[in-house]
Amino acid sequence: MLTRRVIELGPLEQAVMDFVWDRGGPVTVREVHGAVGTRRGLAYTTVMTVMDRLWRKRLLQRRRVGRAYLYEPRATREEHAAQLVRKVLAGAKDRRSVLLGFVRSVDEGDLEELERLVREARRARGSDRGR
Repeated sequence: MLTRRVIELGPLEQAVMDFVWDRGGPVTVREVHGAVGTRRGLAYTTVMTVMDRLWRKRLLQRRRVGRAYLYEPRATREEHAAQLVRKVLAGAKDRRSVLLGFVRSVDEGDLEELERLVREARRARGSDRGR
């Protein structure tokens, strides 16, 4: 059981974030509505509300330009995923079980990469202690 809340995205929030991440630059609600909302038959105001909620959840940052806001992600897709993993671990009563479940779920290539990254992190921590 998790003791801290992990921010989960609903399907529409995920679609909006995917568009913003893929876009690679600032976007307006109108652009997101054109790409995500019209395919789903959503009103402009629905997309605006979703983007406002993502801003309130601190997943997007925004700045006003004229009468519109320009939105950008606060973190890359990969940074966001890493933050989720940290939150899950921080909120787990049994971290070992969470880690074991993760390790068992990855394929052999990812497992080898994980082992390499662990060795690299240990070396870096060892060299930090010597300073």
